[in-house]
Amino acid sequence: MGPFYFLLAMVLTMCCHAHLALAWTVNNFLMTGPKAFLTYAGSVQVGAQSGIHECKHQFAWERWNCPENTLQLSTHNGLRSATRQTSFVHGISAAGVMYTLTKNCSMGDFDNCGCDDSRIGQTGGRGWIWGGCSDNVAFGEEISKQFVDALEGGQDSRAAVNLHNNEAGRLAIKATMRRACKCHGVSGSCSIQTCWMQLADFREVGNYLKMKYEHAKKLDMDKKPARSGNSADNRGAIALAFRSIARTELVYLEDSPDYCLKNRSLGFQGTEGRECLKGNKNMSLWERKSCRRLCYECGLRVVEKRIEVVSSCNCKFHWCCTVKCDKCTQVVTKYYCARKQGGRKPHNKTKRRHRAQRH
Repeated sequence: MGPFYFLLAMVLTMCCHAHLALAWTVNNFLMTGPKAFLTYAGSVQVGAQSGIHECKHQFAWERWNCPENTLQLSTHNGLRSATRQTSFVHGISAAGVMYTLTKNCSMGDFDNCGCDDSRIGQTGGRGWIWGGCSDNVAFGEEISKQFVDALEGGQDSRAAVNLHNNEAGRLAIKATMRRACKCHGVSGSCSIQTCWMQLADFREVGNYLKMKYEHAKKLDMDKKPARSGNSADNRGAIALAFRSIARTELVYLEDSPDYCLKNRSLGFQGTEGRECLKGNKNMSLWERKSCRRLCYECGLRVVEKRIEVVSSCNCKFHWCCTVKCDKCTQVVTKYYCARKQGGRKPHNKTKRRHRAQRH
């Protein structure tokens, strides 16, 4: 195997690990060309990883916690799932790829793009004009489409849903951008400002898409692949289903499975053994209710464990130029979901268990 194909295989492996290249083929690669692929593939892989990292943060204290082995967006029988959870995975992954490509472009990492200077010198509003270095989201959006949307080659409703959620993720990048300005004038009078648009912190994008996830819309559509000869009818049905759905909204087709229970065939571990939080006033209400959500509502109890944690402490700066720290041991209390005494498994009719089937 030559070095070029070895590099290609390595990049595809990394993308698969980031769960974006499940359906990547040589044809997808040729669509963008070898040079384009090698130029942007590193940023695509980093962006996909940042999306998955953000997914794990957003769902850390929910029943479905973005587990590594369920991010391949397919079920055990080979059919791609289209649940509320996978809608978020598609959105945040597409957003992560676009975000990284845009950031790298504005930083000059690519020879063929840089800041968006299309509006420089134009009046933006009262007392300010466009200037500076606006992040080039148009570039990031276009390259992200070429890489991410190429993974959907089908004509069925699942492909349509996935493409829609990819687009919603990219629109989240635009929706969270903010204007930054610099003052100009005699003695700091700020008589005029130059302003530019810059990307928000990616955490804000994650928070935005999590809100969209909470209000995701379920579509009532035929989930079977389109048969030969009826593609026009299929496209018509899909267009009709999306008619009242805004491009910024996340959508899904299927109700979520029972994430309380372990399901080996689907790769879900259930909530038994999961850590939960309690007793800290600095926590959000969502975090403080994690034990109820993960344990009690899944028919489990909460057990308390005292664990020794070793961390750096008493750090001092020594000239020049090192920092030396002691190792301190602290006993902390942690809480975990456990099977109720008597060894009974969580039952399938736990009260309020799937009130919205979104956790």
